[in-house]
Amino acid sequence: MAGFKVSEPLTTSPAAFATELQRQVYETFAALGIPFSRVDTDPGITMEDCQHIDAKIGVRIVKTIFLCNRQQTEFYLYVTTDDKPFVTREFCGALGIPRVSFASAEKLWELTGVEVGATTMLSAILPQAAPVHLVMDRGVAAADWYACTDGTATCFVKIRTKDLLEKYIPAAGRSVTLI
Repeated sequence: MAGFKVSEPLTTSPAAFATELQRQVYETFAALGIPFSRVDTDPGITMEDCQHIDAKIGVRIVKTIFLCNRQQTEFYLYVTTDDKPFVTREFCGALGIPRVSFASAEKLWELTGVEVGATTMLSAILPQAAPVHLVMDRGVAAADWYACTDGTATCFVKIRTKDLLEKYIPAAGRSVTLI
C-alpha cells in the first residue's frame, strides 16, 4: 500500500487523546522522564503497514499477542519480534503452563483498554490490567529500542527498552517474565 500515511517523528504527546490508555501512557512518560518519539499513522494493522512505520520510526515494531487459558481465567500479554512465529507449545513450556489460545477482542478491551491492532505492553499501567501476566521474548528485552502502539492503531511510539523495563513497568507495580 504505497499510500500508507506515516508522519515525521514527533517528540510531543498527541494534541488530543483517543483513549484513556493513550492519555495515561504519555502522562506516565512525562512523570518518569522517559523520552520518546512517535509517529501518527493510518491504522497500522498488517505486517506491511508496520514495515512503513518501521522505516519512519527507525526500529522494528514489536508483535504483541493477547492470550488466555482454556477457562479464560489467566491472561498473558506476550511481546516478541515481528518475524518470530508464535508456537504455543514453546510459549507454554517456557512458562510451565497449560495450553493457551488467543483471547477474545472483548477481553482484550476489558483488561487492557485497547482494540485489536493496538495491543501493547504499555497497557500494564491500567489498574484493570493488573491480572494480566506480562511476558517478553529475551531478544526484545536485549534490544536498545522498543517500539509499539501507544494504545491506538494510529500512533506508534519508540522508547529505550531499558526505560520500559526499569521505569515504566515498575511504576505500574508490575514485572515482566522473560522467555
